[in-house]
Amino acid sequence: MHKSKRNQKPRRRLLGGRNVETVGLGVDFWSDFNHRCLTASWPVFFSGAVLAFLALNCLFALVYMLGDQPVANAPGDFAHYLYFSIETLTTVGYGDMHPQTHFGHIVASVELFLNVFTVAILTGLIFYRFSRPQAQFLFAERAVVTTFDGKRSLMLRVANRRQNSIVGPTAKVWIAMTIVTAEGESFRRFNELPLVRSQNPLFVLSWTMIHEIDEKSPLFGMDAEGMEVVEGIIMVMIEGYDETAAQTVVARKTYDRKDVLFGHRYIDVLEDGDGEVIRLNYDKFHHTAPET
Repeated sequence: MHKSKRNQKPRRRLLGGRNVETVGLGVDFWSDFNHRCLTASWPVFFSGAVLAFLALNCLFALVYMLGDQPVANAPGDFAHYLYFSIETLTTVGYGDMHPQTHFGHIVASVELFLNVFTVAILTGLIFYRFSRPQAQFLFAERAVVTTFDGKRSLMLRVANRRQNSIVGPTAKVWIAMTIVTAEGESFRRFNELPLVRSQNPLFVLSWTMIHEIDEKSPLFGMDAEGMEVVEGIIMVMIEGYDETAAQTVVARKTYDRKDVLFGHRYIDVLEDGDGEVIRLNYDKFHHTAPET
């Protein structure tokens, strides 16, 4: 059997509000270790780093035990060799314990050599996890289909949590639908939903994206039951240049068919403030109301 078939356990992930299970990819834990380190949560990442650190030191402690008193002032038990290994790997070197035989010096030299790689790898992973650009966009929990400016429209609302300047952001919206081909086979199709305004000069506070539902729109004549029949999923992607981080940031949101409300509108978040101040009440950001 081919090596890539070693591990074909089903893998599940949440996609579009549904659990998707993949079988037969033959991907084991080490095949994409770098990606796993970058995408794991911080608690999992640090827990893995601690376990790897302890495992490496335990391994060298066992190796030290193979020699004849390789470390001075060490009683010879596993615990003291473990302490010495930690001091060596971290280059602390308190001085009370030190190699005193050729065997001890060789093992310590190998451990110090490996330390160069482990520190470089761990530093690089931590730096990348902190430095990679991440957008802090707040998407409304529901998409709405309502009448806007006299036309039936799909509306999606998003806000910039940081309220910093995102320059030239562009937005794209797709709908994924299950259709039946002429041969009678089910096929998953992605159709782009053109927006009235797909780009903004500056995105600081909030942005409501609007798709007019005309005769050319895949949503034309569709209601909640129609979305259920075609297993519709709305996908949104926003890309822009973050002036603060001087990097391009990307954010996306998926709306399952149950998250699309027909005949509803968004509650306005703008409120009158004191004097000339305009207040944006984000407590209402996710609120909708039936059309009147």
